Amino acid sequence: MADTTKKPTLSFEVFPPNSEVGVEKLTNTLNQLKDLRPEFISVTCSNHKADYEKTTIDLAKYVHNELKLPTMVHMPAAYVNKEQVSRILDQLDELDIHQVLALRGDIIDGFVPEKDFKYASDLTRFIKQQKPNFEVSGACYPEVHPESANRIADIKHLKEKVDAGCDQLITQLFYDNEQFYRFQEECAIADINVPILAGIMPIINRKQALHVLENCSAHLPKKFLAILDKYKDNPVALKDAGIAYAIDQIVDLATNDVDGVHIYTMNSASTAKHIYDNTSAFFQFDTIK
Repeated sequence: MADTTKKPTLSFEVFPPNSEVGVEKLTNTLNQLKDLRPEFISVTCSNHKADYEKTTIDLAKYVHNELKLPTMVHMPAAYVNKEQVSRILDQLDELDIHQVLALRGDIIDGFVPEKDFKYASDLTRFIKQQKPNFEVSGACYPEVHPESANRIADIKHLKEKVDAGCDQLITQLFYDNEQFYRFQEECAIADINVPILAGIMPIINRKQALHVLENCSAHLPKKFLAILDKYKDNPVALKDAGIAYAIDQIVDLATNDVDGVHIYTMNSASTAKHIYDNTSAFFQFDTIK
């Protein structure tokens, strides 16, 4: 049963930029996110980029050292080997960064996966063996991983990931809270008892909306589809409506005792701040931050 005396946590995801302009924008974003006192900031990566260790680790170093914020580093299993992971873990240890999000990662055409870690659970187990003091998070899909045969198989694989040492789960984006609550119940039945953070991605522009429609396997409620249809030619209204929808989701999740909310910021400080200003009363914050 959920602890109704404890408020959920709030955290943010950012990604390494591809240009100098992007670096300047992200630096400004991070400086603003710091004031929102997040539980942590996760730094994502492209799982087939040769410069992963530089782009992702350098950004994580900035968040941790300059902003003094708890930092989580994404690590995709598909395109790393044991030697690389050991080296990266040592780097993170030296930086005093001890949170990792272990992912399988997408299989990219033209890039041959490594063989050491077939699944995220394999990577999770290896990290825990190498660095028992590290906190390892895992990804999960409230509406079933696209490659899973069915819901039962998906929950079974998730249980294996948690048993391998996963300390908490962060969901893929979703727009129907009922799907999330069903997923919580299935996890409880399967004895998956680690915290589950709800991943929320506010829709703020038409390009992003089209990407969600084309690539997201999540169920899109009528209310959500109506917003995309009504404001498709009005970018200001679409952004406002998208943020309002995300706020409604978060309020509902907090009311139903979610463990935490993880916002996919798309490197937008204004979006994160707008959500924070309208939902901060629902979250717990470390006063030291």
